[in-house]
Amino acid sequence: MMASPSVWPAMAEAYERAGGPLAERLLKALAAGQAEGGDLRGQQSAALLVVRTAASQRPWEDRLVDLRVEDHPRPLEELARLLVVHRCYELMNRGDLALERSQPQRAVAEYGQALALCPRNPEARFWHAANLAAAGRPEGAGRLRRFFRGRPAWKALARRLRELGLLDLEPETARRLGL
Repeated sequence: MMASPSVWPAMAEAYERAGGPLAERLLKALAAGQAEGGDLRGQQSAALLVVRTAASQRPWEDRLVDLRVEDHPRPLEELARLLVVHRCYELMNRGDLALERSQPQRAVAEYGQALALCPRNPEARFWHAANLAAAGRPEGAGRLRRFFRGRPAWKALARRLRELGLLDLEPETARRLGL
């Protein structure tokens, strides 16, 4: 039961005014409904599910966004945070795909966008720096060196990736990084 009759119209208006991807528009609609009082019982949980309009032969790819927040004092804020993290990982996945297709500059760009979206995310920081270094850009090695400080596990990961041929660094760069 909604707190007031203005909840639904506020949600509809926010959705119609919002631009961008469907998930972000839905989130704006939910926030507008909450601003009008939301559910009479208050806030506790929130969910966001966006699927393709038609099923594919790859059902695991048909759920574009599937996020839930349970038993949280500010579930919409947490849902918004999780959506940003979700978008960050989408960009990193595109960076991974670019690497698989031997497109290192595109990978650097995708990881760079992920890093801009989630600057504190260690995955985004590592992969952006690693790909800059692998592309022969000197700032990449410097960023990796700083990133490795106090993070021995990440350095071990980089070493293993290099051994597996998944992190292609110039020998001198690898030596300077201790890889």
